[in-house]
Amino acid sequence: MSRFDLRSSTGARLTIIVILTFLLVLPSFMIMVLISERQQRRNSVADEISSNWGSRQTVIGPVLSIPVKEPITTKEGEKTGFSYYAHFLPERLEINGVIQPEVRNRSIYDVIVYKGEISLSAVFKIPKIEGLSINKDDLLIDQAAVSLGISDMKGVNEAIRFDWNGESIEANPGIPSNDIFASGVNIPVRIGALKTTEELMLESLQGMKAPARIWAEGTEYNFKTNLKLNGSFELLFAPIGKETQLHLSSEWPNPSFTGAYLPTGRKLDESGFEADWRVFHISRDFPQQWVGARYDVNKSSFGVNLLLSVDQYQQTMRTVKYAIMFIALTFLTFFVIEIRSARPIHPIQYLLVGLALLIFYTLLLSLSEYIAFGYAYLIASIAIIAMISFYSRSFLGERYQPAIVALIMGILYGYLYIVLQLQDYALLMGSIILFIALAALMFLTRKIDWFGTLEQKK
Repeated sequence: MSRFDLRSSTGARLTIIVILTFLLVLPSFMIMVLISERQQRRNSVADEISSNWGSRQTVIGPVLSIPVKEPITTKEGEKTGFSYYAHFLPERLEINGVIQPEVRNRSIYDVIVYKGEISLSAVFKIPKIEGLSINKDDLLIDQAAVSLGISDMKGVNEAIRFDWNGESIEANPGIPSNDIFASGVNIPVRIGALKTTEELMLESLQGMKAPARIWAEGTEYNFKTNLKLNGSFELLFAPIGKETQLHLSSEWPNPSFTGAYLPTGRKLDESGFEADWRVFHISRDFPQQWVGARYDVNKSSFGVNLLLSVDQYQQTMRTVKYAIMFIALTFLTFFVIEIRSARPIHPIQYLLVGLALLIFYTLLLSLSEYIAFGYAYLIASIAIIAMISFYSRSFLGERYQPAIVALIMGILYGYLYIVLQLQDYALLMGSIILFIALAALMFLTRKIDWFGTLEQKK
């Protein structure tokens, strides 16, 4: 195409602008990769701090576990013993937790950690076991234990004591069975009724080595404990009671209630939050008693996630997603001015303006790591608007035209910031601005002879 055709053909210039717009979208993907890398770096710092302090915590329990001995006859006729565990959940479980958050800094990154003071009280009731297909005589009730699952034991910063029916016992590290949770603490407990002397003598004469206690259906046992637990970001609990009640409170003003159940009541303001849950066993997918590792209790856990007020990486990533709209609308502004003033703009000048628009995102990313996202957005947008406006004076000529460019870009950046704050309405607001932009383009160019040339307008 000749130089004259490039300067005068509206269609050719518009084609070049469209090609430049899509070419400039490619660097925006590189900026997204950069944002992801910075976010991963932040996450690695958070994981490093959590590994030393205590990671996300999930508390499950208490659970009463009793080994079951089931004789197996081999091909040779010999009898051997095989043990597995029967697990029993409490009738009622009440949990009260106070979360004391802290913001830890490393380099330019902030990480949320917390100290949790948690009290648990539960009531166990020795149930009927017909539904488990277990012989009562096979229950080794003298080896019964109550366990409390804690997902990250590094967060335990003092000894744990269990109160079992008024008797205070220091908990042992580890758990007798990994059927329900992978780590935690436990105590041996006394359940059932003592056998009489006559029963013990008779069993001795018969050569039986049976437990010294017998199963006593309906007997209730009370359990209490207090935990001081370090963790990071998230604190969850499992609804293992037939009725589970949880109350959490904290001074942190930005909670995210997460998990399988939402609070039945909550209070949230700048001074912190309080939340209450009440969960019944009928809404779970596991029963009150079972044998072995049949159910995954973790799937039903719920609680709170402590969020930073603004995640600058997520905000910046959402901003970059509007890059093609920004480039297209800015180019559209210059193109309309170019047509109406009959002053051709060189493709290199379009390219430099597009690169300036892309620098906005890297400037926003770097600034937001040091100052609040809102201030970073304001500084980056003013800097880019000023740079493009002053640069456009060199080829637009009239003073009011760069002012128009600055005004339109200011409206676009302001509109985008509003869209970022209204996340649920982002699609609606984006559609509205595109509709308005297209309507404006159609109105301003309604009298243009697209088959003519810029030279003919002179």
